[in-house]
Amino acid sequence: MKFHLNAKDRAYFDNKGTDVILSHARDFIEARLAPPVPANDGKQTPMRGHPVFVAQHATATCCRGCLAKWHGIAQGKALNEEEKRYIISVIARWLQAETQP
Repeated sequence: MKFHLNAKDRAYFDNKGTDVILSHARDFIEARLAPPVPANDGKQTPMRGHPVFVAQHATATCCRGCLAKWHGIAQGKALNEEEKRYIISVIARWLQAETQP
């Protein structure tokens, strides 16, 4: 499955700008992925509704299972700052590629 931003998400991204969107990404990562056992793990990231959610699914940074399988970030422990920065950088790269003209 190929993921792309829809027109509404693209307009939201363009309106808010990269810094704000990545700030949202940091908040989502902290709340939804950082705990050792996130609530509803595997189902905590919607498929749509925010550019970051789409990016998370596109980059396999949507749940702890995908982080373990695709990025080698172990489940069952809280994410450290380096892991959080890594996840944000993966999301940022995808968003940059997706929003380039």
